[in-house]
Amino acid sequence: MLPTRSSSLDPLPPEWAARLSQAVQLALRHAPVDGHHATAVPGLMLIRASAPAQPLPTVYEPGLVVVLQGRKQALLGQQVLRYDPLHCLVVSVKMLPAGQITEASPEAPYLCLRLGLDTQALSALLLELGPAGTTPAAASASAAPASSATCGLNVARVSPPLLDAVLRLLHLLDTPEHLRVLAPLAMREILYRVLVGELGGPLRQLALADGHGQRIARAIGLLERRFDQPVRIDELAAAAHMSPSSLHLRFKQVTAMSPLQYQKQLRLHQARRLMLAEGLDAAAAAHRVGYESASQFSREYRRLFGAPPRAEIAQLRDGAVMVD
Repeated sequence: MLPTRSSSLDPLPPEWAARLSQAVQLALRHAPVDGHHATAVPGLMLIRASAPAQPLPTVYEPGLVVVLQGRKQALLGQQVLRYDPLHCLVVSVKMLPAGQITEASPEAPYLCLRLGLDTQALSALLLELGPAGTTPAAASASAAPASSATCGLNVARVSPPLLDAVLRLLHLLDTPEHLRVLAPLAMREILYRVLVGELGGPLRQLALADGHGQRIARAIGLLERRFDQPVRIDELAAAAHMSPSSLHLRFKQVTAMSPLQYQKQLRLHQARRLMLAEGLDAAAAAHRVGYESASQFSREYRRLFGAPPRAEIAQLRDGAVMVD
């Protein structure tokens, strides 16, 4: 059995249930149908789904995911990370897990909000906090040496202050005249609540120029820019200011895959986007993302997504599969 990194969903205290009920009603109003819903708040996305789903390889951008109703899990290597109304998910660098909604129904759809991570805002807040502005757990994590990598996906208990800040942000969706002034304050508080909590360490490492999170993020950035080209390990190591052997080890600790595996999956995700959004056929998409062999592309696409390119894209267009 794969190891998990959250506990089961405990019974909700009455006051917690009341807060979540408000949040759910607000989210339902602004996400009236299944799918991804951008909001008037930059970086805030609402996601709704009315049925469980099979595991689907996806891209998780850096940010915070707070579930309001239902349950979801991310499969990363040999780990299963479960998140629900009591557990939030923090993504410190771009990750490529398989995501799976495990609890949802038409009567009680899966609902979550996703906040993008602004590294500049994070750095500015850290400057104000200083080392004295942390809890013992966050201080201990942030004091770890830069060479000690942590996973880019982590789950943590949602604290009442964090849920209150999320609820205030959702309420602002009903008062657009106040958004410009108050939404940045609510988002800043949410970021603060995460920073001083048990997952503050990974976020601090991302903001520190010489932290392992920032170093791996730089290597990932190079792979993103040159996903369709061969990239040598020594080029990645130079971008991350690490030795090749250290980069390979830390990269795998953070992402659960090697740089080569990561680049291959980036290519396949990009090809999928090209076929879905721009209508390219498999051969054209394969060429655009750097494949010389269309048959090799088809084999690797099927291995990752579970179906040949044409069939899987048809499922997406028919709404049989929801891209996270």
